[in-house]
Amino acid sequence: MFKLLKEVFRTGEATVKYPFAPLEVSKDFRGKPEHDAERCIACAACAVACPPNAIGIETDIEAATRAWVISYGRCIFCGRCEEVCPTGAIRLSTEFELAVTSKEDLTRRAVFKLAPCVSCGRPFAPAKEVAYVTALLAAAGGIEGDIERTRLLVATCPDCKRRHDATQVMNIGVAQMETR
Repeated sequence: MFKLLKEVFRTGEATVKYPFAPLEVSKDFRGKPEHDAERCIACAACAVACPPNAIGIETDIEAATRAWVISYGRCIFCGRCEEVCPTGAIRLSTEFELAVTSKEDLTRRAVFKLAPCVSCGRPFAPAKEVAYVTALLAAAGGIEGDIERTRLLVATCPDCKRRHDATQVMNIGVAQMETR
């Protein structure tokens, strides 16, 4: 018996004091995803990549807004959202204690303003996303005269782009018929 006690005292504590003391987690621990609305462009890449559909995007055309919503109750802490975010707006934290008294407390949302189309004026994409894509294309080294044209092209909705392309194709067809 004394030999066993001696061994126990020599070994020390083998358990952690959690929940009475903070639990140390490794640096690669995958905890609750933290969303930085300032860096987010509401591109929905995280919503597409989320296996349990914990992240969603809600678009309200009348209010010209897009809401980014996460339900931590559905999240499996896989880290796919962090991997696909082009701006690094989502980072997995070391926080894992998510106990709440109300289910609504497990939901976070961020609302973004939609940019209007420069052609028809209808809202079509988050203004931050349009600015981000414009900046990327400008940084890619476009021709100086084409930067404004590129900005206008990015700020045009897909419907107006299709309509413009169809009109352009028809004009080319008419020009070819006139040269015959």
